[in-house]
Amino acid sequence: MKRPGSVWFWVGAALILAAATTAALVLHNEYFFFAAYVVLQFVVLATAWNILGGYAGYVNFGTSAFFGMGAYIAVLLIKSTGAPLAVQILGAAALGAAMGFGTGLLTLRLRGIFFSIATVAVAIILETVVINWRYVGGGTGIQILRPPVTAPFDSYIKMLFVVVLLLAIVAVAIARYMQTSWLGRGLRAIRDNEIAAECTGVPTLRLKLFACAISGALMGAAGAPLAMYQSFVEPGSAFSLNYSVSALAMPIIGGTSHWIGPVLGALLLGTVQQVVTVTVSSELNVLVVGVLLVTFVVGAPDGIIGLFAKLRGKLRRKSSSAKTLQ
Repeated sequence: MKRPGSVWFWVGAALILAAATTAALVLHNEYFFFAAYVVLQFVVLATAWNILGGYAGYVNFGTSAFFGMGAYIAVLLIKSTGAPLAVQILGAAALGAAMGFGTGLLTLRLRGIFFSIATVAVAIILETVVINWRYVGGGTGIQILRPPVTAPFDSYIKMLFVVVLLLAIVAVAIARYMQTSWLGRGLRAIRDNEIAAECTGVPTLRLKLFACAISGALMGAAGAPLAMYQSFVEPGSAFSLNYSVSALAMPIIGGTSHWIGPVLGALLLGTVQQVVTVTVSSELNVLVVGVLLVTFVVGAPDGIIGLFAKLRGKLRRKSSSAKTLQ
């Protein structure tokens, strides 16, 4: 039997998808879809990062490794077989899951800063491999020819906008399920005290490996449409540190304790970045991330969710005080 909250979640997701598809068919200004694609891409990345970094407390700086390999597996499939976008995304997700599982086996016995440093090393190694891989363009990059757009869309970017929205809905649905299931309870136990969790029978290693695989699959899937979005892929942009920094900052800004936190953080930070890119300069994006991150870490360590919780608590206390006086 489905809980009422699940029904409302899927109803809301269906309404958002219907509204987005309608907008893609009606609106003609394509810049909106270019910007919205980037914001939704970060919703997927932030949600994927939070599965391991927020729920389990393992801070991952290797988001760009999974994202970049997702983009390059799409390039490989396009060049070798001419695979459609759906196959590219599935292939990138499968590779991301395998990478996450393999990386977890190698690094999850490390804890704290040692685990984080190991994930940075993975990103550097994979970028070096791609730079020396001539078949996918090597260090100079590769040009991608887009196939004809699929009906009913009249441009490729509109279709990609709807595709990445579907990915965001899937990512959020997975994170929501994991939070409310025994998986989420086990990961939170690991975050609070891993040794105590292991002593009480929580299968800590299996849960961490599962979280790594799911997180990696979503990050890889998010990177797959990049080839079609840019029509050109090169290692510097595909493995950009901005993906790792933003994927970490967005859940912290939104709040890591709840599945909605990364979504709020990605929508806020991603939108601000797009506005700054248009009005000032794209080079200030990392500065914007840093300023917002420091602001929230100092002023609201529990993120936007924490601010709402404090506000709700104050309102309840005022309401209780008013009733007592009456």
